Amino acid sequence: MKIGFIGLGNMGAPMAANLAKAHDVTGFDTAAKPAGLTLAESAAAAAKNADVVITMLPNGDILRAVASDIHPVMKPGAVHLDCSTVDVESARAVAMAAQNAGLSAVDAPVSGGIGGATNGTLTFMAGGPDKAFATVQPLFDIMGQKAVHCGDAGNGQAAKICNNMILGVTMIATCEAFVLADKLGLDRQAMFDVVSTSSGYSWTMNAYCPAPGVGPTSPADNDYTPGFAAELMLKDLNLSQMAAEAADADTPMGKAATALYAQFVEDEDGMGKDFSAMLPRFESRRRA
Repeated sequence: MKIGFIGLGNMGAPMAANLAKAHDVTGFDTAAKPAGLTLAESAAAAAKNADVVITMLPNGDILRAVASDIHPVMKPGAVHLDCSTVDVESARAVAMAAQNAGLSAVDAPVSGGIGGATNGTLTFMAGGPDKAFATVQPLFDIMGQKAVHCGDAGNGQAAKICNNMILGVTMIATCEAFVLADKLGLDRQAMFDVVSTSSGYSWTMNAYCPAPGVGPTSPADNDYTPGFAAELMLKDLNLSQMAAEAADADTPMGKAATALYAQFVEDEDGMGKDFSAMLPRFESRRRA
């Protein structure tokens, strides 16, 4: 399969490298030049004659701009597979633009971070037509371990946003609980042993524990060097609240988590740290 890959950043570069082991991949990025790929001079050049064009871009505005550049030169019937995490409205607008250009589109944001991109163990949440999903399914199998078809265009983004709103809220609750346990004189290991096998069980506790030296190895054990940066969590939480506003959905916990991560990233020292670094943030604070 001939693939164009636009957006060779921390996630895109290893995803493209894995695909290049099995397919003909032409990449484009304004800065990154990873080895192992044929590099094009423009996004349009990377997209021309490709069976599938993959985009991995920072936000919806850039996605829309790139789509307007590549759709006119893509061959009829080709698939635009967008793996960016963007707002649902942009995903659906790009899918409509692709359809109007005689193309298909699948929005498939990912979960799994840089490690998952490197190791080919990402999870994809996909929205788009059945036929287009079937076309790109073999690529999901190379880049990841699971792909869930969530329905129509934009539903992949909807699934990602809802998932990460849960993730942000539960990480804050987990960090708060550890600090409360500390102040009540409860040993952290004992806290983990109880919660990880009780009704408080969660991914943030059992697989990504924010307390150093407790549970499986996590960014907390590496001075909170990001596996998933706090500013990326803030981006996803902001997207969740944009979607909630558009859908008239009441999400008070999501709103509160967004405000806390905004304060942490923008006004405190959270920029460049893992999103689980909320734990030391709460440790340094007293009850308001």
